[in-house]
Amino acid sequence: MNQDALNPVEKKAALSLAGVFGLRMIGLFMILPIFAIYGAELQGFNALWLGLAIGAYGFTQALLQIPMGILSDKFGRKPVIYMGLAIFCIGSVVAAMSDTVYGVVLGRALQGMGAIASAVMALAADLSREDQRPKVMATIGMFIGVSFALAMVLGPVIADSFALSGVFWVTAILALLGMLVIKFIVPDAINVAPKGDNVAVPAKLKMMLANPQLMRLNVGVFSLHLALTAMFVSLPAMLVNLDFAAEKHWQLYLPSMLGAFVLMVPFMIWAIKKDKEKLVFCAAIILLTASALALWGFQQSLSALVITVVLFFVAFNYLEATMPSTLSRIAPAGEKGSAMGIFSTSQFFGAFVGGLAGGAVQMYYSKSGVFLFAAAVLFVWFLLALTMKMPAKAKNVSFNIRFSDEEHAREVAQKLMATPGVLESTIVYSESVAYLKIDEKLADVSAIKAQFS
Repeated sequence: MNQDALNPVEKKAALSLAGVFGLRMIGLFMILPIFAIYGAELQGFNALWLGLAIGAYGFTQALLQIPMGILSDKFGRKPVIYMGLAIFCIGSVVAAMSDTVYGVVLGRALQGMGAIASAVMALAADLSREDQRPKVMATIGMFIGVSFALAMVLGPVIADSFALSGVFWVTAILALLGMLVIKFIVPDAINVAPKGDNVAVPAKLKMMLANPQLMRLNVGVFSLHLALTAMFVSLPAMLVNLDFAAEKHWQLYLPSMLGAFVLMVPFMIWAIKKDKEKLVFCAAIILLTASALALWGFQQSLSALVITVVLFFVAFNYLEATMPSTLSRIAPAGEKGSAMGIFSTSQFFGAFVGGLAGGAVQMYYSKSGVFLFAAAVLFVWFLLALTMKMPAKAKNVSFNIRFSDEEHAREVAQKLMATPGVLESTIVYSESVAYLKIDEKLADVSAIKAQFS
């Protein structure tokens, strides 16, 4: 068997867990392009409740993201995922049966309580070997991007045929399908991966919050999803005002997403090859800010809006794709799970604030003012990003070591740091695990493991 390729269990785990993640994300995102239009028929609808309905899931998701990961350590990955999908399904049914905007907001908040992301990622880690884990995680990440694109297309199509309630009923069905995938397709974990790089450790959270470079990424993902959510508070209605019928909006979103992916890839390749990642990263933030300003300034021109939406998603997709990998390089060895927990919490909280603030700005100022607000937030992020230090390219590895006592553990830590190519090491004596951050060009992983494991 080729040791450099995914084995059958890893392939099955990667595709099935990516499918579960994708089914859930489609359900969450389908409301974005349609609620500003179809939600207007609900009792109590106004701009503020519009924003809350779009972003409510982000608040509960942010609150429960880290706790659900910790619960999966205690009670097992699959039970927590089942529970999360069941709550998500209940929230979808509540929203589908509501004829008031308040009921929809309650349903969306319940959807967010099904915060399974950390448990799914931890299960993916449990089902994969250390050297193959990045491929499994990349597969899941790719499906997240695809699910967002599908949601932009499916939302308007389903709403046109089955109204707003139909979108939520489909969402409930997708959650049930996710539970069936977990039951019948996702393998049961035999090995348990070291948790430090996969699940948040409560004792490490304060230190992660105080890290200035991680703080810049947390502010960044907060701003990125604030801008995205705020955009969909106003954009659908603006398109309708320009005689672009709601049921045809998928004709804008599909080419925009596809075009954005195509245009994004060359910049990503060039940035990596030429070591210009920070330059392109900051340029993407500026493009995002300029797109928000263009949406504010050219709202009377459909062609200008179309071009701007494409540019917005070029920048959005680039940042969304590169920020997690940047975080994994910045996070201290053995603490990526804690760093990613805070990062994900910031992401979902940004979605909540974007919906709430976007609705408030639209209600008390104007529809176009939402984009001006988003541009201001994005520009603050740009200023912070200018002082961000891009980390050296490194790979995270972990392996088990049997320690005779704590003194032995300290000796191993010192020897590891003296090993060529080891940039950083963390020894967790209580778990008998060594976490390393290495330069692949200089470090021989097999030799290190053979010497110390």
